[in-house]
Amino acid sequence: MQIDATKPELMERVIHIGRVSKTVKGGRNMRFSALVIVGDGQGNVGKGTGKSVEIPEAIRKGVEAAKRNMIHVPLDGTTIPHAYVGNFGAGKVIVKPAKPGTGVIAGGPVRAVMELAGVKDVRTKSLGTSNPNNVVNATMEALKAMKSVEDVARIRGKRADEIL
Repeated sequence: MQIDATKPELMERVIHIGRVSKTVKGGRNMRFSALVIVGDGQGNVGKGTGKSVEIPEAIRKGVEAAKRNMIHVPLDGTTIPHAYVGNFGAGKVIVKPAKPGTGVIAGGPVRAVMELAGVKDVRTKSLGTSNPNNVVNATMEALKAMKSVEDVARIRGKRADEIL
């Protein structure tokens, strides 16, 4: 499902800026890579990376890529519908729903993704690598796999109250 990323109320957050280099005959070519998250706080979130000679240009490219790669997260009030373990490379992120008032219990990159997605109450644990790219990708995999009660009911051919 494609999300309309032309909305002006998208928030963006830079997760990581890395200096990368390529060794060529004349020496090293330095560039900057930026990992950026965009979201509207209403269940839509996207991740993008950009690379350029200058940091602002890398961030701009990352924002453009993030707007193209947005996903919708079904929310259950202020939390997520169910627990899930997202995997990507050596990164593993456990996300669990939490009662209202708990807040976002998450570290670094996972916190940014959850806040921009509009999740207000969630418990998470990042396992394995601390590489921001893999952690964010694992979090996005977990959020992509979220299914609301209505979705599950539709798949099973039942009513939502029968599932609960």
